[in-house]
Amino acid sequence: MPPATTRLRDEPKQSRPVQVAEAIKDWVVEQGLQAGDRLPSEPELIERFGMAKGTIREAMRILEAQGLIKTRTGPGGGSFVHEVSKERARALLGNYFYFKNLTIADIYQLRRALEPELVASLAGKLSEEALGELEDNIAIYSEPARTLEEEREHHIASLRFHALLAAQSENALLAFLIDFMVNMLGDLTVYRRLYSPPNIELWSKGRDYQQRLVMALREGDSGAARAIMRAHMQTAQELMEGQEAEMLRRFISE
Repeated sequence: MPPATTRLRDEPKQSRPVQVAEAIKDWVVEQGLQAGDRLPSEPELIERFGMAKGTIREAMRILEAQGLIKTRTGPGGGSFVHEVSKERARALLGNYFYFKNLTIADIYQLRRALEPELVASLAGKLSEEALGELEDNIAIYSEPARTLEEEREHHIASLRFHALLAAQSENALLAFLIDFMVNMLGDLTVYRRLYSPPNIELWSKGRDYQQRLVMALREGDSGAARAIMRAHMQTAQELMEGQEAEMLRRFISE
């Protein structure tokens, strides 16, 4: 078997198994392997990367923990390239931001840049099924919440509207980033209880913007869609920052 063409990355702060795991990922890309393709056997990996059995095994465990490979035992078993799911990627990235103490302003700085362009690109391109799904989602919060629990559910459903839009994008990176931000904002809303106290203005204006947006998308008016989403993000940021400030006041008073 020819020697590996991929060199181990010269990163002294990383352990040897981590470096080998990175080298295996590079090799998979170089070889053009796809999800479901079989990886070389352990003896072949030992020879290819010139590492001890223990190092190779630990590198493979790292890759499996990252969701990049799957190992099956028994007849036809072995290690196979695995495509990381959106949910797992979102969770792993979320772990990175867990201790970053993100604010509403941090999240909306990106939302205001990306979401108006997303909807402008979708105007006139969504199927009636997709538009109907958006309208069905808006119907969930057709009336103001009657309880705090319902208010929380309305907040999450309103954010789901934006995740549904992101899922329609042909740009996988844009779709993932918006979906990630929407879910992160949902987590912050629940964890910090930003749905309390109920905010009738946030509900009313948010629902109105979303209804107008669906209309612009159906009519294929990209300029109107962009303007509506831009105004929606501006208003939502201001009102959500008010909720965040109220949460901090409660925390200090308690």
